[in-house]
Amino acid sequence: MSPELISILVLVVVFVIATTRSVNMGALAFAAAFGVGTLVADLDADGIFAGFPGDLFVVLVGVTYLFAIARANGTTDWLVHAAVRLVRGRVALIPWVMFALTGALTAIGAVSPAAVAIVAPVALSFATRYSISPLLMGTMVVHGAQAGGFSPISIYGSIVNGIVEREELPGSEIGLFLASLVANLLIAAVLFAVLGGRKLWARGAVTPEGDGAPGKAGTGTTGSGSDTGTGTSAGTGGTSPTAVAVRPDRETGGAEGTGVRLTPARVATLVALVALVVAVLGFDLDAGLTAVTLAVVLSTAWPDDSRRAVGEIAWSTVLLICGVLTYVGVLEEMGTITWAGEGVGGIGVPLLAAVLLCYIGAIVSAFASSVGIMGALIPLAVPFLAQGEIGAVGMVAALAVSATVVDVSPFSTNGALVLAAAPDVDRDRFFRQLMVYGGIVVAAVPALAWLVLVVPGFG
Repeated sequence: MSPELISILVLVVVFVIATTRSVNMGALAFAAAFGVGTLVADLDADGIFAGFPGDLFVVLVGVTYLFAIARANGTTDWLVHAAVRLVRGRVALIPWVMFALTGALTAIGAVSPAAVAIVAPVALSFATRYSISPLLMGTMVVHGAQAGGFSPISIYGSIVNGIVEREELPGSEIGLFLASLVANLLIAAVLFAVLGGRKLWARGAVTPEGDGAPGKAGTGTTGSGSDTGTGTSAGTGGTSPTAVAVRPDRETGGAEGTGVRLTPARVATLVALVALVVAVLGFDLDAGLTAVTLAVVLSTAWPDDSRRAVGEIAWSTVLLICGVLTYVGVLEEMGTITWAGEGVGGIGVPLLAAVLLCYIGAIVSAFASSVGIMGALIPLAVPFLAQGEIGAVGMVAALAVSATVVDVSPFSTNGALVLAAAPDVDRDRFFRQLMVYGGIVVAAVPALAWLVLVVPGFG
């Protein structure tokens, strides 16, 4: 048995044990990385740790630390209240606002994880307050980021178009952008319909907490006099199945509303959040390091609000993601991913090779860098693209869509950020929801992208 095949089988075993024995998958993956790296790949400790995602570790810790402080001092409550007022109480519009916001950020040049890191904590705080499915809100944020991710001036778009030019393939910058935009928009529409969007519309307009009539809605009123949405709203029926991962909101507030009034600590936190956006988008600073620095400043100024924030960092999620990605790094060091790609590229049937490459891109990108995978797979497609039976424009677009829509996986950077940022959720259940949805996307989207973009022969 080849070393590459052994490494893949070990990964399957890790998934099985983590699922059946409720052991943290990250811890299992660290052990697997040590075993496979040492016994099969002949790597030393430095070679194993080369795959440790230090940058993602700092992003997860920094962003969850900063937003734990924002939750502790009531800043996220204030932002949620402001968002409800902005859409005139129509909570059904908020998922689409978040989709559009992250899409706009990536389209103008933000790296996808940076946009998700900025938007996801606020979006998921809103989901908790109004009993919107966290799966719906989190996936809308991620798909929004990917919808704008391939604009001609975006990071992803620039990189992929550069690879196409380097490989001397026909390309279409606008075609690539529209393929990703339309694909993610359609997926978002399906998610909205399936995960409770129609019930949100039926709920009507709510009155934000602190406006004198908490819980009032255009089509009914929420039970218990709060705006949490956990009561009996018109069309919601009390305990909506779309909110299965959310624990009941523990803070009902009052006439003054704990999340409405601005205090010095909240003003400073809002300034810090704006500074995070400006630093990441305007000056290309690292989102994780910037978030940690801002969190430390706030902790120093208001230690009482920040005392428990470090304990609220999503440490189990950090262990999970860093362990899995370290093992993926061992696979890359062993050449397992290249081995699989070259095996597919050597198939003599171009259309079959194309769909298999789309699936490899989707599966690997669910655990690793989407752009990095495209950078490896597009050159592998060059030999059969040169035969003229498959259009290069459609193939590149299909690879781009397949390799990025799977970023909703909890093992990818974006999915991990969503998992870590969700407040007041059963994280194990939310993790399983994201993993199941990610599996559905991996299974379905590459085939659909291949059928729509590759089979007709675009380009």
